[in-house]
Amino acid sequence: MFVRVEDFATEWTSEAELTASVLDVLTDDSLGQEVIEGRRTLGQIAWHLVRSLHFMTTLGLKFDAPSGGEEAPTTAAIIASEYRRISNDLLHAVRTQWNDETLRESVMIYEEAWPNGSSLRYTLMHQSHHRGQMTVLMRQAGLQLPDVYGPTYDSWIEKGIAPLI
Repeated sequence: MFVRVEDFATEWTSEAELTASVLDVLTDDSLGQEVIEGRRTLGQIAWHLVRSLHFMTTLGLKFDAPSGGEEAPTTAAIIASEYRRISNDLLHAVRTQWNDETLRESVMIYEEAWPNGSSLRYTLMHQSHHRGQMTVLMRQAGLQLPDVYGPTYDSWIEKGIAPLI
């Protein structure tokens, strides 16, 4: 649980850049990549990640929803651009509309009291969860993954270092 707005801001800024770096690798052709037929595609997961940030408005924060509707765009650049915009909007809203005391206030979610600081942590982890799903589908789509929490297999090879197996 976050207890200080600036602690959230620091972590969000770092994690949002990692997510943006993953979204930047997407291509229009890769958006249709499925793990199995009938499940979310890579584009749908990416768009869900973008749209899910607006959930924070149910906790009292005010900022604009992503442009477009529920259906994922067919252009990877739009997804990446909207992510950057809404991610920045979320951060701005937290910094200007909440304070450290507000983070301890609770909102009822699914008949359970969630402190705002916990909701921010959940939002951060939700983003990481879907970023992980996306990287698997990106690999299947033949895309080269960016380094997220360390070098990828391909990054090691490019550096002339034998990757650990």
